[in-house]
Amino acid sequence: MNPSLEALLGAADAALRTLFAKPHGTRALPPPATPGGKISEPERREAGALMRVNHVGEVCAQALYTAQAAVARDPKLRAHFSEAAREETDHLAWTRQRLDELGAHPSMLNPLWYLGAFGLGLVAGRLGDPLSLGFVAETERQVEAHLDGHLDRLPAADTASRAVVAQMKLDEARHAAQAWSAGAQELPAPAKALMRLASRVMTTVAHRI
Repeated sequence: MNPSLEALLGAADAALRTLFAKPHGTRALPPPATPGGKISEPERREAGALMRVNHVGEVCAQALYTAQAAVARDPKLRAHFSEAAREETDHLAWTRQRLDELGAHPSMLNPLWYLGAFGLGLVAGRLGDPLSLGFVAETERQVEAHLDGHLDRLPAADTASRAVVAQMKLDEARHAAQAWSAGAQELPAPAKALMRLASRVMTTVAHRI
């Protein structure tokens, strides 16, 4: 099969599985450190909204890694991106499970989020492997900070969601460290600022829709 056609079919398959199939992780849902308590209806809605934002983040992570793997020049780096996408599938499955348990729905704009993130991944990949890895490192750094903020906002009694977010935070920090070890190049300050702005728009909209 033509390599370009194979990459295109692989990207299409990844998009369909991310957006329309039930995700299956390789790790079980992280267990809470303490039993959960009763949460009020407003707290349940807020927890659901926060987990919807986190689920959108994982949809975007799948798109980013799939796109970067498709255009990576180094076969080892391509394998690195593909493995990262598989690891992020755990997060996708966990956040979707918590959405279901909280009676919340995924973002109705997930196809749009996926398309936008895929485009960003293609652009980052075309800039060369060091900058592509730098994009990963900066993305994971911002996501880690974002998850830290969610730990402050999630209801204390929702220990199940808190356990998921805490484990995701650890995993994202590890992914960033792996990107630096693989040769990531620091992104220019304007690029970081633009990423923060895009993230703020996404999280604000996904919190509601």
